Amino acid sequence: MIKSVIFDMDGVLVDNRDIHIDAFVVFCRRYGFEISKSELLKHFGKGNDEILPVVLPQYIIDEKGIEALADEKEEIYREIFEQTIKPTPGLIEFLEDLEKNNIKRAVGSSGQSANVNFVLEKCGIATCFNAIANGDMVTKCKPDPEVFLLAAKLIDTKPKECLVIEDSFAGIEAANAAGMKVIAMATTYSQEELKSRSRFDLIVDDFRELTASTLLEL
Repeated sequence: MIKSVIFDMDGVLVDNRDIHIDAFVVFCRRYGFEISKSELLKHFGKGNDEILPVVLPQYIIDEKGIEALADEKEEIYREIFEQTIKPTPGLIEFLEDLEKNNIKRAVGSSGQSANVNFVLEKCGIATCFNAIANGDMVTKCKPDPEVFLLAAKLIDTKPKECLVIEDSFAGIEAANAAGMKVIAMATTYSQEELKSRSRFDLIVDDFRELTASTLLEL
């Protein structure tokens, strides 16, 4: 029986794929490099420590450092997204339904603390979660299950009693590795793409298709 739901952030709490891509394009151009949308999509859902070596040459990473470069890119992202940020359709109602049914809620994101706090505060949902696990709290990024296992621990729920809502291939793989049920959300990738490459229990376009009762049937 599902007792807790763990939400990824990027592409789940907010539909921000294109914002992150735009931010990476601006960021790379600062250093004189171009990166394509298709190339970035291959790595969506992973951490900056895995993406940055793909988009920048090693000498820049050696000179600036991964942490400083990641902070710079995320500052660009927040500046762009602040103008249009909003929750994924149906999210607020779904969170309220989970609370009414005594189902715990946690965030399990590879994003850094600054980004997670930014999204939760700007969307007005910071008080809707019982716990938050983010990329600054773990040593391994998705598809490693560490962040989901940490989220489960923080809300005192066994992995088999947790359900993860994810949009990326890496995130879905991480949830499977954690031994949790998975709902795939077709925001970053189409339903067809997700079905061809991932294993999950249910697929939806957004939260308007979900209720607490839906989870109990999985």
